[in-house]
Amino acid sequence: MIELLAPAGNMESVIAALRCGADAVYAGGKNFSARQNAANFDLMEMEQAIQLCHLYNARFYITVNTMLMDSQLDEFAADIKKYAALLPDAFIVQDPGAALIIKSIAPDIHIHASTQMTIHSVNGALLAKKLGFSRVVISREASSEIISDISAEGIDTEVFVHGALCMSISGQCYMSAMIGSRSANRGLCAQSCRLPFSASSDTNSNCLSLKDLSLINHIDKLRQAGVTSLKIEGRMKRPEYVAAAVTAYRNAIDGKTPDIESLKSVFSRNGFTDGYFTSKKCNMFGMRDKNDVISSASVIPELNQLYQKERKISSVDFDITINTGKPIILKATDSENFSFSVYGVIPEKAQNKAISDDIIKNQLSKLGNTIYSPGKIKITLEEGLTVPASAINCIRRNVIENLYRLREQACNKFVDNDFSLTYQGKNHIAGSAKPLIRIRLENIDQISLINTDIIDMIIFPMHYISKENNIPDNITSRIIIEPPRFITDERKIISDLKTMYERGFRHIMCNNLSYIKTGADIGFTLHGDFGLNIANSYSLKSLSALGLTDSTMSFELKLLQIRKIYSPVPVGIVAYGRLPLMLTSNCPIKNTIGCSRCNHNITDRTNRSFMVKCSYDYTEIFNSDTVYLADKPDEFDGIDFITLYFTDETEIQVKKIISDYINGSPVAPSGITRGLYFHGIK
Repeated sequence: MIELLAPAGNMESVIAALRCGADAVYAGGKNFSARQNAANFDLMEMEQAIQLCHLYNARFYITVNTMLMDSQLDEFAADIKKYAALLPDAFIVQDPGAALIIKSIAPDIHIHASTQMTIHSVNGALLAKKLGFSRVVISREASSEIISDISAEGIDTEVFVHGALCMSISGQCYMSAMIGSRSANRGLCAQSCRLPFSASSDTNSNCLSLKDLSLINHIDKLRQAGVTSLKIEGRMKRPEYVAAAVTAYRNAIDGKTPDIESLKSVFSRNGFTDGYFTSKKCNMFGMRDKNDVISSASVIPELNQLYQKERKISSVDFDITINTGKPIILKATDSENFSFSVYGVIPEKAQNKAISDDIIKNQLSKLGNTIYSPGKIKITLEEGLTVPASAINCIRRNVIENLYRLREQACNKFVDNDFSLTYQGKNHIAGSAKPLIRIRLENIDQISLINTDIIDMIIFPMHYISKENNIPDNITSRIIIEPPRFITDERKIISDLKTMYERGFRHIMCNNLSYIKTGADIGFTLHGDFGLNIANSYSLKSLSALGLTDSTMSFELKLLQIRKIYSPVPVGIVAYGRLPLMLTSNCPIKNTIGCSRCNHNITDRTNRSFMVKCSYDYTEIFNSDTVYLADKPDEFDGIDFITLYFTDETEIQVKKIISDYINGSPVAPSGITRGLYFHGIK
């Protein structure tokens, strides 16, 4: 049966989710959650939430889905030990290093690959399975066809069906980090995309804000696709929102008519969209306006009533025995076969009216605000005895309380594995040789003025290499193919990569997990890119074991943090270029003014210009300022290689920049940024 998975930012939301029909709940602790601004749960609250879910025969998943730094790994491991002892049903994880630590501490607890891992293809899911994940949360941008393909591969799939849509593909947004040091990969997104951005002369435009997602009309198609779990977004939203969403989707799953109007009223941004699922991406943009807020306020009291009473989820059979001179015995067995017996008072001889079967049945059936409805009631009653109704009520309450405890504790006991962090490989500290230089180009003309012998590796987009037949022989062996960062047709990409391998190209840039498997299957040498969000030694340990021969570290790290990394393979940084702040499956310019009038940039409320580049089936939005570090060569100490990331630079500019990094530049040009390499993120 398909699972309905609800969000919870606090205990009231857990209650709302369960009483309205959720099969599972996901929530975060005070640390390592991708919704750090939600109330979240301390350890005691987490235990209560897990027990409540298990009482309802529901599952509880703990989100530890942020990118980790080396300095946090000890604290993370300690938290996992505490969480694992509470017996959650799974951990939701973004960081491969975090997954490795969890599997070492609690190998019997499932781990789910967060949507922050940007899994949206078959090979991405299979690679996650190889890493030990039992479920993948598929990117929201995946079409119904892609979802079906992944779901057919023997790994559980979880699909977002309702809630907020980020403009950027999850795990690939760096805008909040670069603008305000608040990293989306660390759970502190400032929602920059909801601020004014314009692709036209309208400075009040919000061209990066999408409507909320709703797939409530596609439940049957999702079920037919083999999806395991339907996920509602909203850990930062109020319990009434959770109640409305769970109720609507529970009804839709059960074949009843959902109340879509209440769903719109409680929270939406000018309505809903299903554009990614249906591959119809028009009319997906919207902002929350005054009418949305007014509508929400009007339905909150009514929605609050949805979860004020317990939901009946099980029946309970009673077997009561009342004999002279012996304590009453009441045995209760529920429909999940949990069973418990209690003893009551010793009955007395009736002086007037004796207790009857009807009275006993009436008292035992008073299950009121519990999860139970009455089932079969077997009564063994010796005639002529009396028992106060209050005594029957007392043993009924007693036995139900004990059934509750049995349900709450019905999990395998956690065995604390002896685990301590160990590091392998080189510690990237001061004293290393001068880093090798790599360059990333858009076309071959950009290096027409330089001697390529001084360059270690040259990165070209796959679409350019596939149609370019004039690649000089002396650089073919040093070219790294950069495949699409977002995959819409994996079969074609694999076919094209095989053709390139046959042409003599031997290196591939792994900008998401899928290319680690694809590249290895074909025979390419694998290079990790910034899109993998590698930020700690354990992630490097995990992915290098799968074949990465080197990796570019996350550009959300400080240089000091990178230098302290332990790695079995060389590590590098993007040392120059306009960094891609967003990877989007929808173009803000196309939506606003159309492709024919495209000027390849959008502006924010401060009139800064952000370059927009379309390629393949996606769009990239680049930072307004260019990272420049050529005047700080000492800062590269301990870095194995640097990448100069060229986009629209001319061949003259490329030559000048490469010279700056080889020879050093005494003065930084204007209009540059140091990125996050010195002040870092929160």
